[in-house]
Amino acid sequence: MRLWSLHPEHLDRAGLLACWREALLAQAVLAGRTRGYVRHPQLERFRAADDPLAAVGAYLAGVADEARRRGYRFDAAKIERPSTGVPPLTVTSGQVEYEWQRLTEKLSLRSPHDAARLREERPRTHPLFTVVEGPIERWERVSPAAARQPSADDGAGDDTGGVDEP
Repeated sequence: MRLWSLHPEHLDRAGLLACWREALLAQAVLAGRTRGYVRHPQLERFRAADDPLAAVGAYLAGVADEARRRGYRFDAAKIERPSTGVPPLTVTSGQVEYEWQRLTEKLSLRSPHDAARLREERPRTHPLFTVVEGPIERWERVSPAAARQPSADDGAGDDTGGVDEP
């Protein structure tokens, strides 16, 4: 599961679809509807929010907004609490830099055109997050192998999580 702190505009098509699916899974976990992934480290920041379901709903709404901007039709009815009044969550500058590097590596392999586009941009965060100074988040699982070798876990799979493409 990768719930990017980066703005969804930076993701390629496969990454945006995967982000939507994985955020829907996070929502199911936080709602207690699944027994899998309950200890996934990326859920810590949502659990720390005053209202975890509203926080993940705000995250999903940001992903759905980007999808709509691109002409995709994500099923926003799947968002249980599409709250817009959620206080921002914080993310460290080190985490943003780590994710930027990781996304750049993934796109270099999967979508060189998008990787080239990223080299011309500066990282922005998802609208739910506010950046604070600091190292990579404590919940991030960084291994030397993961830092060197991007995984394929963020690509699009068979299940599009309620997405109709144009």
